[in-house]
Amino acid sequence: MKLIPFIISLMLFSATAQSTEWSATQGDVVSITSSVKAEKIRLWCFGKIWPAKQQVNGSWQGWVGVDLKTKPGNYPIEWSNGKQVVAKASLSVAKGEFRISHITVEKKMADFDAPTLIRIRSEAKLLRATYTAPVNANPDIHMSGKPAEGIESTPFGAQRYVNGAARSPHSGIDIAAPAGTPIITPLAGKVLHVAEMYLNGKTVAIGHGNGLVSVYSHMQSTDVKLGQWVETHQKIGEIGSTGRATGPHLHWGVRFHNARVNPETLL
Repeated sequence: MKLIPFIISLMLFSATAQSTEWSATQGDVVSITSSVKAEKIRLWCFGKIWPAKQQVNGSWQGWVGVDLKTKPGNYPIEWSNGKQVVAKASLSVAKGEFRISHITVEKKMADFDAPTLIRIRSEAKLLRATYTAPVNANPDIHMSGKPAEGIESTPFGAQRYVNGAARSPHSGIDIAAPAGTPIITPLAGKVLHVAEMYLNGKTVAIGHGNGLVSVYSHMQSTDVKLGQWVETHQKIGEIGSTGRATGPHLHWGVRFHNARVNPETLL
């Protein structure tokens, strides 16, 4: 008789657990759903917990960010209620088709002396700290339009060559537009960083909550202050060509739980 509760528990788990396959490309943000019934759910993938929200019908919607450099392959997804795994799925990641981008800049913007290198590394460290900064907000994971009107001059993921030398792949989208073009935030959030960086130029980072952070670089001017809360579609500055830039444009980058993701997958 002692085996009966154990057998019933296994039967209930088998009836509840689901197996679903999802697909993505490097840099995508994937919306994942589950019809599992539970009051609280934890969504687990890539060794991280990702945000999930219960819908009106009792099902769950979650979001997973696939980093730009995630190795193509299949990755397990787990939904758990804090005590046991109640649903399983898998995420198939495909290699992205990214273009090659060449730019030519002044020598001082490509080859750095020791003091400049120290500055660049220090500035990069401060910006990286914003990617994991907590923000007391719980939005759905999407953006309400692009932050500026213009031409996409460099797409996400492009392999960048600076003065002929390979650099890190492009972790955002470049939007080319005349200097002074307004930049508006596509999602409300807290200003986590305002600085003039050697490479990024005038830069603003905004934390939206749920591990979502957007970065705006090469700005001509900034209209926000550190710690300020900005609303969706609020002006935060103007497009410029500060830092390492070959012309006026906005570099728009997004981090999702530190994963480098394509902003366009959030629109």
